[in-house]
Amino acid sequence: MKDSRTDAPVPDGETDAARRQAQAPTFGVLGLGYVGLPTALALVESGRGVIGIDVSQSRLDAIAEQRVDLTASDLERLHAINAEGLLATTTDPGHLGQVDVVLICVPTPVDPYQVPDHSFVRAACAEAVAHAREGQLIVLTSTTSVGTTKSLLTEPLERAGFVVGRDVFVAFSPERIDPGNTTHPQAVVPRVVGGVTEACATVARDALGDIAGSIHVVSSPEAAELTKLLENSFRAANIALANEFADIATTLDLDITEVIGAAASKPYGFMPFYPGPGVGGHCIPCDPHYLLWQIRRQSVVAPVLSQAMTAIAQRPIRIAQRVIEELGARGYPPLGARLLVVGVAYKPGVEDVRETPAAAIIGHLRAKGLEVSYFDPFVEALTLPDGDILRGVSSCNSGDYDVVLIHTLHPDFDVASTGECDIVIDASYRSGLKRGTVVLA
Repeated sequence: MKDSRTDAPVPDGETDAARRQAQAPTFGVLGLGYVGLPTALALVESGRGVIGIDVSQSRLDAIAEQRVDLTASDLERLHAINAEGLLATTTDPGHLGQVDVVLICVPTPVDPYQVPDHSFVRAACAEAVAHAREGQLIVLTSTTSVGTTKSLLTEPLERAGFVVGRDVFVAFSPERIDPGNTTHPQAVVPRVVGGVTEACATVARDALGDIAGSIHVVSSPEAAELTKLLENSFRAANIALANEFADIATTLDLDITEVIGAAASKPYGFMPFYPGPGVGGHCIPCDPHYLLWQIRRQSVVAPVLSQAMTAIAQRPIRIAQRVIEELGARGYPPLGARLLVVGVAYKPGVEDVRETPAAAIIGHLRAKGLEVSYFDPFVEALTLPDGDILRGVSSCNSGDYDVVLIHTLHPDFDVASTGECDIVIDASYRSGLKRGTVVLA
């Protein structure tokens, strides 16, 4: 295994088990979703033996049939790996006992009340502990509350009779996979590792070095856990600020995209964040709540982050209100108005609709009496907050509608096709259409 760069000195493995771990370990990837599957593919490509484990047989069937949402390069990689039979998959977690390294890559969502749902990570960690064996490395990658690695892996393993750092090795290394992002693929992005002991950090650093741009070792799993929460909380706070400035610019009759572009010309002290219809996926809308939930239990407040998350949650309703405002300004009553939403995936180039703002926007506008349709070649059907399932239309005939709302601009979409409608509202802020042709949300 190649040497990995590190920003903190870590000694060589201190035991025979640690030295054995450095000899081309086999991997078990627990959870084959948006993080686990690309990770498994990268490991196979690096020459590792990999068993992919997922509780959903339908997910495994989709992987076998290549009906999964991946970048073009990862789809090609999956095709080649499937053709050669290099990725074993199963629903049986008992196979975890056969591998040298266990990577836990399960979702950590929040419920409708923004309370963290630890059930997936709790179940996955329990399986890893139940099948742990001497010399094994267990790495939690799922974003979660600070202390989860200790409470769900380290302490249960110790209760089972293992000495962590000698008999088994435990670390937290948060995933940094951005679905659909081809600019920053997993192979070039640095990875943070926090081991329970220095030996744990050494083993984890070496095991993950082949699928990361570099390894940045921190002092503990807790430091690594908080690192991930800081990353996404930083993004949440800045996106909330960008949305707030979009509303300010609208009030002042200014183009917020022009203003952000001008501010971004400053070579220091400013990082451009852009407004939008809301935030989707299982990172920014969810991850900061794992921290807020935890510190509230300790009577600690985080007013900046709390307000940012409240603003993010309210953003889809604000976009829906803008639709109604623009209809009213042109003399259209909401009741019976025909709306086409362009793109409902939470980001361009993917079929992922987890936490997509489009669902809340559409649900709110339907409740106000609008007749809503959507066009998205990536998304066949969208489940709305009330449980109704809305199916997409097959083409973007914008002339059939009273108002068009641009929510997500997928690659190669001809944005000029929206011009047949009198009212076009750009909630993506990425259409490039001139003011007067389009209204910025």
